[in-house]
Amino acid sequence: MADPSAQSLAIPMQRTYQIFNPQRIGLMLTVATLISVLVAGYIWSQTPEYRVLYGHLSDRDGGAVIAALQQMNVPYKFVEGGSLSVPSHQVHEVRLRLAGQGLPKGGIAGFELMESQKFGTSQFAEQINYQRGLEGELARSIQTLSSVQNARVHLALPRQTTFMREQTKPSASVVLGLFPGRSLDATQVSAIVHLVGNSVPDLQIRNVSLVDQNGTLLSAEHNDESRTALDASQIKYRLELEQRYISRIESILAPLTGMQNVRAQVSADIDFTQSEYAEEIYKPNQNTPDAAVRSKQTSESNAGSPTTSGVPGALSNQPPGQPTAPIATPGASATAGAPNTAATGNARKDATVNYEVDKTIRHTRQSPGKIKRLAVAVVVNHRSRTDNKGKVTQIPLSEADITKLTNLVKEVMGYDKERGDTVSVVNSPFNVRETEKVAEMPIWKDPENIDLAKVVGKNALIAAVLLFLVLGVLRPMLKTYSAAAMAPPALAPPSESSAEGVQVPQLNSYEQHVDQAKQIARADPKAVANVVKEWVASNGK
Repeated sequence: MADPSAQSLAIPMQRTYQIFNPQRIGLMLTVATLISVLVAGYIWSQTPEYRVLYGHLSDRDGGAVIAALQQMNVPYKFVEGGSLSVPSHQVHEVRLRLAGQGLPKGGIAGFELMESQKFGTSQFAEQINYQRGLEGELARSIQTLSSVQNARVHLALPRQTTFMREQTKPSASVVLGLFPGRSLDATQVSAIVHLVGNSVPDLQIRNVSLVDQNGTLLSAEHNDESRTALDASQIKYRLELEQRYISRIESILAPLTGMQNVRAQVSADIDFTQSEYAEEIYKPNQNTPDAAVRSKQTSESNAGSPTTSGVPGALSNQPPGQPTAPIATPGASATAGAPNTAATGNARKDATVNYEVDKTIRHTRQSPGKIKRLAVAVVVNHRSRTDNKGKVTQIPLSEADITKLTNLVKEVMGYDKERGDTVSVVNSPFNVRETEKVAEMPIWKDPENIDLAKVVGKNALIAAVLLFLVLGVLRPMLKTYSAAAMAPPALAPPSESSAEGVQVPQLNSYEQHVDQAKQIARADPKAVANVVKEWVASNGK
């Protein structure tokens, strides 16, 4: 018969052993781990991805933007480099809302300075604010260029006076900060110079200075009126003109020789001199009836018969004598005795005629870009002929073919002998290298496939870990726990039960009770001590 004391000791020890079962503890830890992983994955998936809202904000703009974000309840964080980031799905909305508030201002004050004018501001203060606003607006316009990171504009606007001789022309200076690795070509420099020059009244282009962050003067060529070198636009025009002639020559010869069997080069000598002529030509009038008369003046005077003249007195005031007729004698002249009245008469006639003088005024302006001379060189490959056996032979062109090709080139280029144009067409076999066949890249060496494999492998590894935890750890433990829970225990008769209602397995002998108590004591000494303590406190009941 079983010892009641040993049986009473084994019941609470077995109950405690069932509570602190290692399988149950492992199951609880596994479930807790899985729950933690799922919660962490959910939190990680719900964490918004942040994108840069504005980069390199000044302290003033940064404070204003943060204050606006706090009012809009938009989360934000700072990124290394002084950038401000917000959730990616709110970037565009936040930018529009901040733009509606005029943020960020970029640290440059524009014409908004004129909006905060106070009553009683002096004229000098108004002029200063206007100049600052104009400088800020020009700087903002320049910063819209893709290569410009920041810009500063300084304007020297002289005061207007009533004396024309004392008036000074305005000038401007622009300092540019370019992005790393960026540069401005001549066209962009000219655009900035003209932008500033046309934004200020009476500001001439040569009075605008443009400097980059390295201290390099970019506007030297535009301010130097005496420069003789070709600028970028002239070189570009020359290259485009030569390329246009090359394309026309090759396109006209390609149907006869094949596109791969003709090469052409054109050298254009272009006159970029800009000149003006003004001349006046005076052409003398010819004796033609269509000559135009400007003015005509005629004067005529006649003194009449001679009269008595002399010193006034008695002799000069006497009346004339009686007229007498001359006596004519044979052989004498009829006019011999006649008085010479013509010698004493005085008659005069003057005429002045003024004609229009021919005058030609000619103004001639020669635009730059006139072609002075063209030199064309064309190389044509030999013709290929394939015989019946498939052998390819190269045959040179005949003189008639070369002459025909030369005439075609002259017609295409607009050949002008007086201009000094030259054309040279040469027939020669081409030395063409055989192109090496590049081996196709294997699939496993393709960078895109490698990146895709990394992503797939990462996701597959995570799925494998989760699958191992579920199928390899959690599922066996659940099965073991379920089997232990559903197995019918060897219990004592129904009449024999503990006070707590826990059924105690029936033990066959005293030795079995003792051995089981020893095993429980080795496994968990604290539990045994607690049982003994409770047993002593209850006086063995």
